[in-house]
Amino acid sequence: MLDAAKTAEKTARNAGENLLEVNNIEVIYNHVILVLKGVSLNVPKGSITAILGGNGAGKTTTLKAISNLLQSERGEVTKGTILHMNENVAELNPSALVKRGVIQVMEGRHCFEHLTVEENLLTGAYTRTDGKAAINADLEMVYDYFPRLKERRKSQAGYTSGGEQQMVAMGRALMSRPDMILLDEPSMGLAPQLVEQIFEIVKKVNEQEGVTFLLAEQNTNVALRYAHYGYILENGRVVMDGPAAELRENPDVKEFYLGMSDEGRKSFRDVRSYRRRKRWLA
Repeated sequence: MLDAAKTAEKTARNAGENLLEVNNIEVIYNHVILVLKGVSLNVPKGSITAILGGNGAGKTTTLKAISNLLQSERGEVTKGTILHMNENVAELNPSALVKRGVIQVMEGRHCFEHLTVEENLLTGAYTRTDGKAAINADLEMVYDYFPRLKERRKSQAGYTSGGEQQMVAMGRALMSRPDMILLDEPSMGLAPQLVEQIFEIVKKVNEQEGVTFLLAEQNTNVALRYAHYGYILENGRVVMDGPAAELRENPDVKEFYLGMSDEGRKSFRDVRSYRRRKRWLA
């Protein structure tokens, strides 16, 4: 692990250096349905960047466009560019991206249910060529971050809890030694206490291992407490972006996504969606 001094030095050195650049992409499904409309975002190296918005806003589609998983769903990027380390990766297949250090943790905590927890983790090292000793060392690293998985390492993954399966999915991604993890809805279906635990681990991995995160998340309140920068999507467009600390204090974000206004807490049902679009997309 990197100690705090090395992490601070690395963060300072990487300031302003984008690991990923998404430039004005457009995504169409089935040659007809326009889902993303001119989405652009930058992910600085060593950062936690959040894509926020409600269900159907385009968050998952954005991640799948980056990881090139759209073809399995009859989707395609029809405009724009996706650059990883200043190289266009839009035509690479997902396995080639994994070898470059970019891996996606899918929504829904996908695991190999018939395999044990440890066997699931080891599948993440399938593409590595640095030897068994290095892989075993990283397995212990994963167990350090997820001690619960060490306790359940011989259990069949399909019989573990939702929180444990989320940990398995994240641990498996770490076993590939990525530079960047695309994390899709890590809080979905989890109790609040587990959500905090997952995000604390994301923060530790980011700080101690230098892994960059791009996460899509509906839980805006939690995401903005852990992210460095955020992008808010609505109807396939970026309608607002900025440092996470500024977004947390933005009156519109407070009212529409954090349930707060100058008058106090407000129910989301009291806010008309057209009013949101009118204010942000005008």
